[in-house]
Amino acid sequence: MHKIPVTVVTGFLGSGKTTLVRHLLQNNQGRRIAVLVNEFGEVGIDGELLRSCQVCNDEETPNGSGPNIVELANGCLCCTVQEEFFPTMQELLKRRDEIDCIVIETSGLALPKPLVQAFHWPEIRTGATVDGVVTVVDGDALAQGRIVNNLDALHTQRQADDSLEHETPIEELFEDQLACADMVLLAKTDVIQEEDTCSRIQQWLQQQTSTGVKVVPCHHGQISPDILLGFNAAVEDNLDSRPSHHDQEEEHDHDDNINSICIELEQTFDPNTLIERLQVLVQQQEIYRIKGFVAVPNKAMRLVLHGVGQRFDQFYDRLWQTSEPRLTQLVFIGQGLDSHHITEAISA
Repeated sequence: MHKIPVTVVTGFLGSGKTTLVRHLLQNNQGRRIAVLVNEFGEVGIDGELLRSCQVCNDEETPNGSGPNIVELANGCLCCTVQEEFFPTMQELLKRRDEIDCIVIETSGLALPKPLVQAFHWPEIRTGATVDGVVTVVDGDALAQGRIVNNLDALHTQRQADDSLEHETPIEELFEDQLACADMVLLAKTDVIQEEDTCSRIQQWLQQQTSTGVKVVPCHHGQISPDILLGFNAAVEDNLDSRPSHHDQEEEHDHDDNINSICIELEQTFDPNTLIERLQVLVQQQEIYRIKGFVAVPNKAMRLVLHGVGQRFDQFYDRLWQTSEPRLTQLVFIGQGLDSHHITEAISA
């Protein structure tokens, strides 16, 4: 039987991976796409964003003790995956006749190469191949002289993930993501004020990648599926040409003090007031990432909120459904976080 082509989308947290995948689902041009979302946190906020991308049914498909697979209205599938990659792939391969391709959105902490190496497993290799690796880069961060908007946050979060090596500098993780890429998408170029700055960043990235790898500007994840899919690279068969700083490293100790908490409130919030409170809270505590949904008074639509450091992005994604409670639900990722203190600070 045919092998399902798999596209791996990698990049740091906040770089724009979920926005890219949402646009792909909304503009799939008839392709039946299975999406695997691998994220850090107790609540599947990113997975919920994908499920609410206006192409989804409300009904979820039960899979026993296996991964939760959500049917999309256009024939696509969505899976929220954390440590369930192998059973998820097994479930999807059972349905290979219903799937044209698979897109895996890695967490902002993940190296692409270990994931690609998993496609050597006999149970997966016979049914799927890594069609290509796409690395999403935050152009706004690079314009400010950083590779990610909050390096300290990313470095500390990596220490909480047992699947990663943790002593290598963040810069080397960035190099690994570029070294494994078949294409680099330069996101958030629309917020860069000077056009020559964008050109310099693109030229610099081109120098950091392998020969033939293209660096493509991408606004709000809007890129044609014909460009994003169909590399036919069989990446798992040529990993030697994609070196990683982590190839020979041993395991390291992990910091168990990193945690994520979810706050659910029946309270509604003015977005500007809430963001001001969150910005104060970020200064007071070791909070590295905030993401979730906000109930806004006198608004029929749900507000999506993302925060990294002092930077917060917001947009309304859909109408509240009549069958769901209008709750404010926020996930905080950081160090030594206390849910009671955070709840008091934002609901005062």
